[in-house]
Amino acid sequence: MLRVLDAGLVLIEDLGRPGHAASGVSPSGAADRGALMAANRRLGNPDGAPALEVMLGRLHLRAEQEVLVTLAGAPAPVRADDRVHPPGAVIALPAGAELVLRAPPWGLRSYLAVRGGLDVPRVLGSASHDVLSGLGPPPVQAGDVLAVDGAVTGPVPTIGAEHGPAHMPYLLDVLPGPRRDWFTDAAVETFLSEPYTVTDTGDRVGVRLDGPVLDRARAGELASEGVVRGSVQVPPDGKPLIFGPDQPVTGGYPVIGVLTEAAADAAAQVRPGQQFRFRHRGW
Repeated sequence: MLRVLDAGLVLIEDLGRPGHAASGVSPSGAADRGALMAANRRLGNPDGAPALEVMLGRLHLRAEQEVLVTLAGAPAPVRADDRVHPPGAVIALPAGAELVLRAPPWGLRSYLAVRGGLDVPRVLGSASHDVLSGLGPPPVQAGDVLAVDGAVTGPVPTIGAEHGPAHMPYLLDVLPGPRRDWFTDAAVETFLSEPYTVTDTGDRVGVRLDGPVLDRARAGELASEGVVRGSVQVPPDGKPLIFGPDQPVTGGYPVIGVLTEAAADAAAQVRPGQQFRFRHRGW
């Protein structure tokens, strides 16, 4: 078990609950899926074992039993058992040892995985907290005691560990969206060449961007249609937003592009005020 001594915005996430869009339930799951999987693979866990998604590194835990942990995603400094551990280290915490994370030098979300994964009741097959629907376990708070699943046994992998990106994302790869034809050619050129800045309006549902306005080629309104994580939708003000893992299952504004899976992971790490560009793939 792990006892939470202090926590900022910390959620339990796995790979989500896909397949329930017809019921109005988004897939949810880790915002940076690649980082979650990298942490789990480092411990020999299944890719989707539930772990902690920690925003900006505020977390303080005490191990109530001996456990192995590791961190991926935003490289928050890890102090455990009275010493600082290098990024990507597999850390053995004896019973009574404390672990403290601090703010990472870049990125937003770190993933702290524990050998075996967290033992959390599933809702629609997933342990993920969905901020839009409220499904899944509540946000982690000081005083919580987190159970660890002891089903994983055997040696911890020593080769092939994935460490993920080593810096902030500056380019997000984007595929043509289903409503690219709703925009002028000039707007598309602008979208694929000019920088955009992440605003402070955003969460796991979506992130609003500031930058050049994208003009439409047609008037009128679009009937609501399905959207996915990574969809880049353009509201009437002409400034795009990126949908995250807890996005609504439908949207009423045209989607000019859709991020690749890797870019959707990277988008989960961009901070407010950070600037990046979209890079075309298959336009």
